[in-house]
Amino acid sequence: MNSPYKMRLFVEPMDSTLVEFAGDGRVRFENEEWTTPSLQETRAILYAARNQIAELTELIEILERS
Repeated sequence: MNSPYKMRLFVEPMDSTLVEFAGDGRVRFENEEWTTPSLQETRAILYAARNQIAELTELIEILERS
């Protein structure tokens, strides 16, 4: 197993929170075991991650202007 990366990403379409992921593509959701996400789950995770990146980028830009 590759070293897991800890994070908290709420994946709204799945109503779940991703808490860890590994370099081999496996993920772990809160209160669940490690799993390889299905295509649909992967798309939901990517959607949530891209939205989070956009929100964080906006926050950074606002704070840097202040």
